[in-house]
Amino acid sequence: QVQLVESGGGLVQAGGSLRLSCVASGSIFSAMGWYRQAPGKQRELVATITSGGSTNYADSVKGRCTILRDNAKNTVYLQMNSQKPEDTAIYYCRARRRCGGNDYWGQGTQVTVSS
Repeated sequence: QVQLVESGGGLVQAGGSLRLSCVASGSIFSAMGWYRQAPGKQRELVATITSGGSTNYADSVKGRCTILRDNAKNTVYLQMNSQKPEDTAIYYCRARRRCGGNDYWGQGTQVTVSS
């Protein structure tokens, strides 16, 4: 059974930093990534990383966020610096299973950036 468990969200002041973690279990995964959904908005990509370490970032977070992955631990991290109020959202981890290509989502973790 595939499970994704996120942690690390919380309240931070503008300009501060947070580090999100997502531990995946139950399979071997190819791409993993982070998405976010703000109130009243659609879910959007934040950053993705392949098992080989290739990364992709949304323009809105480039230069402020870094996605990292520990394949041995099936864990993906999102280091977020210079946080802005517009970064406030629920952040979701996504993992694509290597065999079959199914996507799985975590339950989400709230990030709130105060001005």
